[in-house]
Amino acid sequence: MERIRIVDTHTGGEPTRVVISSPIVFSSNTMAQRRIEFQQHFDDYRRAMVCEPRGNDVMVGALLTQPECEGSLAGVIFFNNVGTLGMCGHGTIGVAAALEFLETISFGTHRLDTPVGTIEFDLQLDGRVRLTNVASFRWQTRVPVALRDGRTMHGDVAWGGNWFFICEDHGITVDLENLPQLDALARELRYCLTLRGIVGEQGAEIDHVELMGPPSDPKLADAKNFVMCPGAAYDRSPCGTGTSAKVACLAADGKLLPGQVFRQESIVGSVFDASFQLLPDGRVLPTIIGNGYVNAEGELLLDPRDPFCMGIHS
Repeated sequence: MERIRIVDTHTGGEPTRVVISSPIVFSSNTMAQRRIEFQQHFDDYRRAMVCEPRGNDVMVGALLTQPECEGSLAGVIFFNNVGTLGMCGHGTIGVAAALEFLETISFGTHRLDTPVGTIEFDLQLDGRVRLTNVASFRWQTRVPVALRDGRTMHGDVAWGGNWFFICEDHGITVDLENLPQLDALARELRYCLTLRGIVGEQGAEIDHVELMGPPSDPKLADAKNFVMCPGAAYDRSPCGTGTSAKVACLAADGKLLPGQVFRQESIVGSVFDASFQLLPDGRVLPTIIGNGYVNAEGELLLDPRDPFCMGIHS
């Protein structure tokens, strides 16, 4: 029976299963190569760790590895019910909460190597985590997407560690009461982005859809979002990479200045504080502030006699 040590956390309501130790051993040196190796050789472990019966479609995994770069605390590969992710903002905050709980780290700044670059997080005295994400940018502005029912939606294509289609003209109030409509539209947009050949830089797949709306209370937030992740689960948090992509769009439009705080509310009401630094090449370096909380600590047991040992999947 194999054992996988985990610490479960949530950030703004979105779960992260932080994998502290597992049977997985990588032969690759870089995080980008390890991500490919994980996809090609350890996908059964991905399913076992986050899919049913041990997990669910919402669960995001964070597999800790040896660091790639000198001075980094660790490497991390983020994954979900259908595959791997380039980066994960809420997941990084969850990793920080888990490592603090284990007394592996203390207050201050730490670096993590991801498949899309090295990021930093600052564990603050008040318990909040300040994440400095990878450089982010808007790739295309107000791209039209023809839906199969004849309607046309528009959105920005932007990078925040993952690729996003950010849409505001959808006409649906971003609220939990409208989850079925938001879910259906996000699925349709995702399908039609592929159908119409709309991609990110170098033909990258746009695998996240972000529907924007006004906040529940303008005193507490500046905007509210519904984010559909790969695998068709919606993000309970305000989405760290999605907020980074949105900040890049606001900066490109001159609607947000360097250092100015943008407060992003999630569909469930949690809030991230975001700001950015302007880089010389025109991209932005976003920072996201949020809280992570530990839910559980334990081991996953992989019994070879169990017919669903490596997860239930389609």
